[in-house]
Amino acid sequence: MAEAADVGARLVQFPEGAITYPSKHVMAAGPDGELAPADWSRAAWDVLREEAESIAALAGELRLWTAFGSIHPLTPPNRPHNSLFIVSDRGELVARYDKRFLSHTEVSYLYTPGREPVVFEVDGIRIGCALCVEANFPPLFAEYESLDVDCVLLSVMVDDAPRARVAQAYGTLYSYWLGYSIPAQFSATVPSGIVAPGGRWLAQCPADGQPALAVADINLESTDPDIDVALRYARSWRRSAQNGLYDEHLVTGDPRSDTHTSF
Repeated sequence: MAEAADVGARLVQFPEGAITYPSKHVMAAGPDGELAPADWSRAAWDVLREEAESIAALAGELRLWTAFGSIHPLTPPNRPHNSLFIVSDRGELVARYDKRFLSHTEVSYLYTPGREPVVFEVDGIRIGCALCVEANFPPLFAEYESLDVDCVLLSVMVDDAPRARVAQAYGTLYSYWLGYSIPAQFSATVPSGIVAPGGRWLAQCPADGQPALAVADINLESTDPDIDVALRYARSWRRSAQNGLYDEHLVTGDPRSDTHTSF
């Protein structure tokens, strides 16, 4: 966080489970080694709260928006949410995104799914949130496009190159920036980075397994050709194409169109 503030960042994004991401084999292990509903009374919730509060305090000191992953307790016996916490540059918790699409193990034994998207603003830039396996659910990212976000933060906790490729594709499909954050130990596969509208990696961390920052500007007035095309043309064209653009050009009753079994 201090390094991000030193280079002038306004927001820093950390991975899913940045404070804790307990293994299913620890939290949901039954007496015979099979998976069973997790016993969340074993979690040190007071310590997790102290860690979260210390991050929020530092965010306020550094005047730095901070997004970090952890778990959020509900009222027992309800299972916790797996969440991305958003702290403002005043050190205030302003939003919490609860993971909506869970893995089979997560929904069966560990967590309660969330219910809604989260969008917040930093300096007039609209930002959405997603977590890990949600990269495999395109409607979630289409939903954020419909909510007019400029960027989506996708925080991840797996070593998975295809997931990064899918994340990069969303920058192309929906013409917004995408922050992709993973733990440093997985960087040799695909390091954390920022995708531009149009799908180009603007910046990536080194692939050396060490903690690092990838820094990029989100400039809504960018003149970079690929970003300019994505923002000014691709996004608006795609919307119009899905909202009646072709209706007046459709032809009905023409056998040359209706018959698909002749040349």
